[in-house]
Amino acid sequence: MSAGAVSTGSADPAAEPGEEPLPAFAVDVLEVVASIPPGKVLTYGDVAELLGEGGPRSVGRVMSRYGGSVPWWRVLRADGSPPPHQPELALDRYRGEGTPLRPSGLRVDMAQARWDGPG
Repeated sequence: MSAGAVSTGSADPAAEPGEEPLPAFAVDVLEVVASIPPGKVLTYGDVAELLGEGGPRSVGRVMSRYGGSVPWWRVLRADGSPPPHQPELALDRYRGEGTPLRPSGLRVDMAQARWDGPG
């Protein structure tokens, strides 16, 4: 995968006065996550690979701190398990978006649902 159209912002331009701007890496992670289309997913490692920096854990840290403003349920573990903090809500979102699930209905079918990235 390549970063393609993902920008490398240096800080959160939307930060309110008195708020600390988001780190550049966090801004980049959130931009990638916001661009994942409905019905598609990426793993934490896929996001890091698209950006060309960090790793699954660093992406997970960003998502746990700042991910509430983006479609967080579209970033998951490599085995297709939903994010651990709200698995039932994530599964509801997958069903609502038509994300392909494994026969058990408890994991995403990564072979069908993994997004190839921008452009």
